Amino acid sequence: MSIQVRVDRQKIEIQEEKKLTEVLKENKIELLDLAYKLSSGEIVHTDLVEDLANGKIVPASELTLTDRMRIGLHSGLARQHRREAFQIIKKDLLKNNQNSELLEKIDHVLKFDFSNPNDEGIFPVHQMAQAAELDATVCIGCNKCVEACQRVGINYLKLEGEGRSKHVVASDDPTIDCIFCGQCTANCPVKSAREQSQIQQVEMVLHDPELVTIVQMAPSVRASVGEEFGAEVGQNLEKKMFSAFRKLGFQHVFDVNMGADITTMVEAEELAERISHGGKMPMFTSCCPAWVKFVEFYYPEMIPHLTESRSPQIHSGGAYKTWWAEKEGVDPKTIRVISIMPCTSKKYEARHEKLKVDGLWPVDYVLTTREIAYLLKKNDIDLMALEDGELDSYGEYSGAAAIYGASGGVMESALRTAAFLLEGKDLEKLEFEQVRGMEGIKKAEVVLAGKTLRVAVATLATNMHTLMKEVKDNPEAYHYIEFMACPGGCIGGGGQPIPASDEKTAKRIEGLYSIDSSMKMRQAHQNPVAKEFLEYAKSQSDDRKFELLYTHYSPKKKGE
Repeated sequence: MSIQVRVDRQKIEIQEEKKLTEVLKENKIELLDLAYKLSSGEIVHTDLVEDLANGKIVPASELTLTDRMRIGLHSGLARQHRREAFQIIKKDLLKNNQNSELLEKIDHVLKFDFSNPNDEGIFPVHQMAQAAELDATVCIGCNKCVEACQRVGINYLKLEGEGRSKHVVASDDPTIDCIFCGQCTANCPVKSAREQSQIQQVEMVLHDPELVTIVQMAPSVRASVGEEFGAEVGQNLEKKMFSAFRKLGFQHVFDVNMGADITTMVEAEELAERISHGGKMPMFTSCCPAWVKFVEFYYPEMIPHLTESRSPQIHSGGAYKTWWAEKEGVDPKTIRVISIMPCTSKKYEARHEKLKVDGLWPVDYVLTTREIAYLLKKNDIDLMALEDGELDSYGEYSGAAAIYGASGGVMESALRTAAFLLEGKDLEKLEFEQVRGMEGIKKAEVVLAGKTLRVAVATLATNMHTLMKEVKDNPEAYHYIEFMACPGGCIGGGGQPIPASDEKTAKRIEGLYSIDSSMKMRQAHQNPVAKEFLEYAKSQSDDRKFELLYTHYSPKKKGE
C-alpha cells in the first residue's frame, strides 16, 4: 500500500515508511544537515522541518514518514529554527576559533537562504500586526482562508499564481486592511494562515524561578478546548483546565471573567451616564479589538461612539499588576500575566502602548485555545483524565461574565448592571433572549428605568457596515450596539479549534449560557473581587484611574 505525503506543496508517493532524509534525496530536494557537536557536547541538527499536523520541529534525519503526513520544509517556523541552529553553531565556532571553512559556509547559508524569496516558491512570512501570519510557502491554494475573509466582509486575502505555485497573498489595496480577527487561521487546514505563536515565550516564563506567573482564561476557552481532547462540543472543562494550568507550572490561576465583571460595571456606568445625562449615542461596545480596528480604519469618524472602557483581559491584567500586587506584597515588575483566549486579535491588543499601566503591559503574552491545547499535549497532560481543580479566589466571577463569549453576551451583561444602576434594584428576569443567537444582526427594544432603549447586536464586518450606514443615516436609531468580528462572537474566534463551523459555535454558546444559568451570582455588580478593585481604582488620582479603567482611540492607517 502506497504512502502519500506532502512536502511544502509537493505531493510525494512512497511504497513504505522511510526517513524524511532518504525521501528528500530521492526527490533531489536539498536540506543541509551539519549534525554539529558543540564544545559542550550537545549535537545541533540543521535539517529541521515542521510537522504541520502538530507544529513540532524535528530533524529530517529522525522523522519517519507515515501516510498523509504534511511536512513544512520551508515553513516560517522551520526556517526560523534552522536559522537559529546555524547561529548557535556559528557562535560556537567563533568562541573556539575553529574551522574557518565551515564558518564561511554557515555565513553563506545565513546570508542567502534566510533572506528574500526566490523563484522556487519560497516566500517571506507576512505578519498581520502581532496577531496572525501568512506562510505562503506551505499554502496549498485551497482558498479556505480567502473564503473565510470574504465571509467576514473584509476581503483582505486573495490567491495568486497557477497550479503548484498558487498561494495566498494579502491585498495591497490601500482602502482594505486586516482587522486581525484570525478567521483565516481557523479555516486553514495546513497552518499556512496561523496565529503568531507565543508558546516559546510562555515556556521561558514558566521556567524562570524569579518570575510570578498568573494565567487567566477567557470565557469561551472553557467551552471549546475540550474539542482538542475528544470532549463533547460545548462541554465546560474549566475545572480541569484549572488543574492543567497548575500542572504546567502557573503559580496563580485567575480568570479573564473577573475582568469581564470589571468591564461590565465600567461600561454599564458609562451607558447609564450617557442615557441619564446625555452623551454620544448610540454607544458602541469596545471589548473586541478586531471591531475596534474596524472602526479606527474604516469609520474613524465614528470613534466617539465607542465606550471608553478597557477590555476584560486588560482590566484584570492591570488589576493583578497593581491592586493585587499591593495586597500581596509582590513586585509588579516580576509578574507575568498570560491570557488564554479564543482570539488572535487579543495578541494585537496586548501590545498597545496606550494600555500600559505604570509602564507595564497588563498582559504579557496571549495564547490561543489551539496553543494551550498544544502546550498541554507537548507536556503529556491528558486534560480529560485530570481531577477537577479550583480557581484562586481573586479570579471569582459572575454568570454575566461567562456569557461574554457569546454574541449578545456583553450587551446582556451590561444591561443587567445598567438596570441596577438606573433603577436601584436587580431585574427580576435577567435573561435578554432577544439579543441571543447566531444571527448576524439582532435588534430589540428593552425597558430600563421606564425608558425604552433600542439595541442591536452584530457579528462579522459585513453586518458592521450595514449597521454603521444605518446609524449614519439615522443617529437616533439605537441607544446601544454590541459588535463582534467573529461568527457567534468570541466563541467562534480565530484562535479556536479547527475545523470551524457554525454548528460547533452554536453548541459552544449553549455551554456558556449553561454556566450562567447554573450560577448563584449572575450579575457583575455582585462580584466582591471586581467591586474591591473598582473601589481601589476610583480612589486613585484622575490620571491613574483613567489608566486602570479606560482607554482612548485614534484613526489607524493600513497595517497599524
